[in-house]
Amino acid sequence: MSLYVDIEKQFSSFKLKVNFDSKNEVLGLLGESGSGKSITLKCISGLITPDKGQIILNDKVFFDSEKKINLSPQLRNTGYLFQNYALFPTMKIKDNIKIGIANMQKEKQNLLMKEYIKKFGLSGLEDRYPWQLSGGQMQRVALARALITSPDILLLDEPFSALDMHLRNNMEKELLSIIKDFNKNVVFVTHDISEAYRVCDEIIVYENGNSLKKRNKYELFTHPKTLSEAKLTGCKNISKASKISDNSIMAEDFGYKFIFSEKVPDDIHYLCIRSHNINISQNINSRNTHPYTITNIIENPFDYTLYIRKDLNSNNKPIEFTMSKDNFNYKIGDFLYVNFMEDKLFYF
Repeated sequence: MSLYVDIEKQFSSFKLKVNFDSKNEVLGLLGESGSGKSITLKCISGLITPDKGQIILNDKVFFDSEKKINLSPQLRNTGYLFQNYALFPTMKIKDNIKIGIANMQKEKQNLLMKEYIKKFGLSGLEDRYPWQLSGGQMQRVALARALITSPDILLLDEPFSALDMHLRNNMEKELLSIIKDFNKNVVFVTHDISEAYRVCDEIIVYENGNSLKKRNKYELFTHPKTLSEAKLTGCKNISKASKISDNSIMAEDFGYKFIFSEKVPDDIHYLCIRSHNINISQNINSRNTHPYTITNIIENPFDYTLYIRKDLNSNNKPIEFTMSKDNFNYKIGDFLYVNFMEDKLFYF
């Protein structure tokens, strides 16, 4: 089971340029709103036609600009869960689910519809209309409709965005179980980094309409390779940087030099560290331990976020890190030494 996408599409505000392949996995498309993620799904499904390129699923050519091939959405056999679910408001739940199998014999339609009603926990809701359902129930209807046709690929566009946090967590568990049983290609669009990490196997970051290189999710979060990857995976501490010796990098915005055990490459532009990888140090002489002043403290439900700067009179960016509420005894203006864990620093 493989998906190959290599397409371009010019819009008035930006140009979509996407290239990736995926083999029997849950592929996440991660990016800011308007970066082209949802448009990619529409191109795969046939709702939008690219200007040029190819889309191929399991050796079946969906689109090929050179060969003048452009299959209709009905011939692509994709299961599509839209962000707003796109249920027909004047149709009952049972009819919404059956719409993708309208050409099937009526008796078989009804048998299959009943099977999916039961499978998705919708028993007793068959004769209701979408506006009579909760958000979670509407999502189950949309998933049942997407899967009842036995699609070759499942396209999920921000499936949890309309749900509250509690319902989102429950539906995410259900969706993970559905994806496991589906056992084919799934493309999952999201702007939520934690959601992408939990649901997906591989992730592609989108940057202004361009798809970056596909990354294993563990590698993406531990070692981002671009500024967009660092920002979209939630890194708060990013400094412009340059190599100053074989084993050291100057982080301009952090105000200090950082030492590494291994030789660093020449082409360095940024040095980064995640807020949970910075610790207060009692050993002021340890490597990559530097003095800072607390400039702000934000209380969260279970911890504190501290903002620190090297020099209050400089243009250095404040650095953010988190501390447990246990034995917390700091205030704005306090001076402290913090350690930047070498194996958690990353650069590109």
